[in-house]
Amino acid sequence: MEQTTTDTSVRNFRILAFVEGVSFLLILFVTMPVKYFYDMPMPNKIVGSVHGFLFLGYCLYALQLKWARSWSIGKLLLLWLASIIPFGTFVADWKLLRE
Repeated sequence: MEQTTTDTSVRNFRILAFVEGVSFLLILFVTMPVKYFYDMPMPNKIVGSVHGFLFLGYCLYALQLKWARSWSIGKLLLLWLASIIPFGTFVADWKLLRE
């Protein structure tokens, strides 16, 4: 079966969601403890900057897909909410993005 552009877009969004979720968990469980227990803020600044870029990309890509795929505003809001909850992007992928 031939993949359409929107299928590819959703697949790419799912990859971005996974990477964004991993970066969020790295901050919570790796760089934050290093920052506070070992007084080393630099890993947190680096991973935090990358995570911020990924977070913005995730939110904008979700908005673009909402328009391209005619998703409801509720689905968009759930995807955005998932991006601020630990493990949320993984649950969103499982519940909202698999077709």
